[in-house]
Amino acid sequence: MAALWGKSAGKAGGSANLLLSHMLDTAAVAEAMWDRYLPQAMRWRLDAVAGDPGKGRRLFAWLCGIHDCGKATPAFQCLDAAGEAAVRRAGLSWDKYAVKGTRWRHDRAGGRILRGLLDGAGWCEEQVSWVWPLVAGHHGVFPTLGQLRPRKEDLQGKGESWKLAQRALVEVFSREVGFWGESPLAGVEPIVVPSRAVQLQLSGFVVMADWIASDERHFTGVSDLAGVSMERARSRAEAAWGRLGLRGGWGALRMPGPEAFGDRFGHGARPSQEMVLDVVRRMDGAGLVIVEAPMGEGKTKTALAAAELLAARCGADGVFVGMPTQATADPMFSQVRSWLGKVEDGVDGQVALLHGKRMFNTEWRALLEGAGEWGQDADDPFSSVGEDEYGLSSHCVDSCQDAERRAPAEWFLGRRRGLLSPFAVGTIDQLLYAATRTKHVMLRMAGLGGKVVVLDEIHAADVYMSQFLLEALWWLGQARVPVVLLSATLPPEQRRRLAAAYVAGMQSAEDHEGLDLAEPQGYPSVTAVWLGRDGIPTVVVESAKSWRDDLRVRVEVLDEPPASGTGAAAHTDAGPQDTAVVDYLKERLVDGGCVLVIRNTVARAQSTFEALREEFGCDVRLLHGRLHAGHRADRTREILDLLGPPTNGTRRPDRLIVVATQLAEQSFDVDADLLITDLAPVDLLLQRIGRLHRHDGVTRPRRLARPTVVVTGVRFDNDRAPRILRASELIYGRYLLLRTAAEVQRAAVADGGGWSIPGQVPELVARIYGTGPVVPEGWAEAEDQARSDWEEEQAGRRADAARFVLTRAGEHGAQTLEGLHFGAHSRVEDGLLEELVRDGDRSVEVVLVRRVGSGLEAVTGRRLGPNGEVAVETLDDVLAGTVRLPAGWTEAAEKELGPLAGWRDHPWLRHSLALVLDEHGCAVLGEARLRYDDRLGLVVSGGRPRR
Repeated sequence: MAALWGKSAGKAGGSANLLLSHMLDTAAVAEAMWDRYLPQAMRWRLDAVAGDPGKGRRLFAWLCGIHDCGKATPAFQCLDAAGEAAVRRAGLSWDKYAVKGTRWRHDRAGGRILRGLLDGAGWCEEQVSWVWPLVAGHHGVFPTLGQLRPRKEDLQGKGESWKLAQRALVEVFSREVGFWGESPLAGVEPIVVPSRAVQLQLSGFVVMADWIASDERHFTGVSDLAGVSMERARSRAEAAWGRLGLRGGWGALRMPGPEAFGDRFGHGARPSQEMVLDVVRRMDGAGLVIVEAPMGEGKTKTALAAAELLAARCGADGVFVGMPTQATADPMFSQVRSWLGKVEDGVDGQVALLHGKRMFNTEWRALLEGAGEWGQDADDPFSSVGEDEYGLSSHCVDSCQDAERRAPAEWFLGRRRGLLSPFAVGTIDQLLYAATRTKHVMLRMAGLGGKVVVLDEIHAADVYMSQFLLEALWWLGQARVPVVLLSATLPPEQRRRLAAAYVAGMQSAEDHEGLDLAEPQGYPSVTAVWLGRDGIPTVVVESAKSWRDDLRVRVEVLDEPPASGTGAAAHTDAGPQDTAVVDYLKERLVDGGCVLVIRNTVARAQSTFEALREEFGCDVRLLHGRLHAGHRADRTREILDLLGPPTNGTRRPDRLIVVATQLAEQSFDVDADLLITDLAPVDLLLQRIGRLHRHDGVTRPRRLARPTVVVTGVRFDNDRAPRILRASELIYGRYLLLRTAAEVQRAAVADGGGWSIPGQVPELVARIYGTGPVVPEGWAEAEDQARSDWEEEQAGRRADAARFVLTRAGEHGAQTLEGLHFGAHSRVEDGLLEELVRDGDRSVEVVLVRRVGSGLEAVTGRRLGPNGEVAVETLDDVLAGTVRLPAGWTEAAEKELGPLAGWRDHPWLRHSLALVLDEHGCAVLGEARLRYDDRLGLVVSGGRPRR
């Protein structure tokens, strides 16, 4: 034992670190985690597992430190020549020819060794069965029991001497951690088997402790056994913890009083907000809360106030807020920081922004200024470059260099670690990743385990993404993680599935199809589910009156001429039909007014913009996802200033027409006098209608005094099924569009016309997503065919997702983590996590630069170096040129484009694809001609996209 090494001199600061020393270092880090980081809820659970409130901390330290016991084998000890020689001199030997060239992973070796030792110490099988996978899986993948066996017994070490050394290592380690008695290992045995979800979270904390203790900058080698002790390890761990600047979140949060809402948000709670908070106060413990309310009702504030209540009751140490897109995550980041600053001083700087393009967020970058954040961003597929096997990065600097650091510790900002930050805001993808059968998934689940999880706009998750969302809810339910879900428009069946998944997790069941979930009788509404003291689900469904009166929205249909031509024009349905919109607006805008036009494709938006621009001149704006980052940010900011809440001080224009794509569908706080929109499924159509007459106190032109939505992209043909834009059908499917079209037609021709919004929202969504008859008799055959196609597609997408979800079918009842990763598809190993949880056509972003004469410049006109070199003050100008290509050109971009020569050593640009435009803003990619127009954005013509 005195010679067994754990870290070679090359990985321990120049002197080998004995195996016992590294194990004690890890245990000491675990103690620091327990005292200063671990959520109160996890401490409660581990105390229960240990059977004694005073024993949970020791058990946690032991579980973390024991992880590397598998290094006490010839398979590992032969990997370093100097270490091997020392071990042989100490009297431990092996047949080098039997061991040479045959690898046996030390994590799996540890699982095998520990199983034998625990069994010999008298542990019962059910306790042995959940502990050994924590060791065998600490490098990110949980093997099956059969995978622990080495190909050759020599790898584990033959003879009594090796068995004695392995037993002595584990027993001495156990005594140092604090387990005494005649048989220290027997004294470690837990009393209660934790749930599988808690095991997974615990495994993540084991990995976290190991990674911190493996940092040679803070844990240099100790090669003399006389210098190894738990006391010295604790001193090293304390120093490392301080230098890394690691910290937890709220700790023990006090239960907020009824005045808290006003203190946090500057005004009293509305009736719907008070309804939700009242229900949350009545919950016995962790549970699922689903809030459904119209746009502008204040759901986000409700969720944050509810999160504070749930955290105080359930011992949660922080919060994760997940948004549907990066664009919606950025403003939420600011809102969460503001709220946290009012909950507790100093925690607003501990919020991590988690999405792949956070470097574009000026608030995030300002927080990190001078702090030396790693070059790669959260879950970037290339971010493992420069990291070692413990996730450590050569770019990382100690947080102590910035004593007043206003951002999470550097350590939390590396790949896979973002959710371990005490507070986090990001895309919903961050949560979905935690439900995938991917390497180191335990780190993500550990990060979620001590938080309240808030997910906004959950209706945006399609059937493929929903499989990961349901899986995540199952695990969060079993882990007793409080979850708050927000939606403006949620189909009843989707609500039931979400609640059933969480309840199934709480009861460790495969599913909970029999969950009795009543429909809300009003809108806004709250649905809350938790386990009562008797273990039976308690369900509360309540509703309240909206703070605003219903709007009677008139529904009209604008008949457009069909698209003409072939090729790209026909595919995008762009062309002469725009004249119908122009003529309509010429009549309606005689007295002025502000109009939002939403098109379902970029090409259609560009075409409509050009037609309107010709008629209305500079009163027309264009916003879509194919603008480069600089233009998109500037236009979004301008539109929000012009059409945002009237309290922002900006004068509302007399006339303005905004043409946009689905970007205007969610988290876009603008007020339009009139809405023109392509047909979309009813829930999304209602989301768009939420931009109509949104704000009070706005003076509107007489002709636009009544809120009106004009639906385009559909042409009714007497009693036959309508013609719907092919592009819309490709995006949303024909089935839901047909049913929505029937509802639109009915509303457009009804006496008095229209819908009562938001009061009628639940009814409309339930009807379209239900199975009852909706379409006219003459459409029935078309609807039947569309439904058949839709169901086949939905089933296929569910099956595609099933290959990658964390738990294989039929295994939710498993009791341990053994074999959790068995059967993982190779696709989960390539780092492209966004592709894993979103099944749309893959697309890539490129950075536009212009060639002017013999030089290069950014899209802003700032000059770059001869090979594209970027100065510090020029970086924002270069990043402003980022734009996403249409999905069909991804393969060509990855084949033909790469970083500029001057970017290859830049931490943020070295993996960026540069698209060099000529002086006219044009470039060729594959068979396509690309042109960037400062008004239209990226325009693609010619060639045929590959799909």
